[in-house]
Amino acid sequence: MPDPRLAIAARVHALVGSRRADAGVRDAATPGLCPHGGAAWEVHGDFAAMMIGGSAALLTQMLDPASCAGVWDHSNFRADMAGRLRRTAQFVAATTFASADKAAAMIARVRRIHDHVTGTLPDGTPYAANDPDTLTFVHVAGADAFLRAFVRYSRPGWPGARQDAYFAETAEIARRLGARDVPESRAAVARYFRAVRPRLRADARSREIARVLLASRPDLGGAAPAARLLMDAGIDLLPGWAAELHRLHVPAWRRPLVRAGAGGLGQLLRASLAYAAERAPVAPVG
Repeated sequence: MPDPRLAIAARVHALVGSRRADAGVRDAATPGLCPHGGAAWEVHGDFAAMMIGGSAALLTQMLDPASCAGVWDHSNFRADMAGRLRRTAQFVAATTFASADKAAAMIARVRRIHDHVTGTLPDGTPYAANDPDTLTFVHVAGADAFLRAFVRYSRPGWPGARQDAYFAETAEIARRLGARDVPESRAAVARYFRAVRPRLRADARSREIARVLLASRPDLGGAAPAARLLMDAGIDLLPGWAAELHRLHVPAWRRPLVRAGAGGLGQLLRASLAYAAERAPVAPVG
């Protein structure tokens, strides 16, 4: 009988398109964009938290009109939402764990793609995916969601200094991509969101993208309830202002069930991935 832990790990690897190590996990002597074994390595190495944070990140990012328009006009999100999430996971893995050269190559590739993501908003305002302010918002919304998911579901009580280090480490990735004035602490992120909230909005486009995302079910080996649980945990993770704009909420009576279930699922995924890694280790690259 196949080992269920290996089956779960294989399904996870298929979802993200690779194992973390396939991005080229570097050794301590090899330069990279994020410090070897640093805060970003801890957060981005936790698959369950990244899945929950990823759905919350996308929902938040779609509240920015330019970010939403880029997805609406230039992606096949209705038919390939899983592919979009997979590409995001691969970008995060390469820029976090790989050598500086491999990270730079990934960033250059994304910038080339972004060069063609331009257009006009419904009100006539031009937009471009490589606009520094748009890049900053996409980065901050993602980093904030990933960190909050990690703290809630993996490391409750994670020291504040470590959380600030996460924002400082990942800010370098955003700057290399073209973002500017990137906040590097929890306090700076809170100030940033207060400053940009007047430009954020939910409309017919953002609601449709949210509907497609929440209707999608990551293939966890047929475990549809587990996939729904991860999506509900993502909604529950949204900042209050983002939940209000989207009009998405987990009922108060269900919130403890969602958090307990997502926490248990996270433990199962971590244990399965660790078990599989012990049996098929990948040597770091130098």
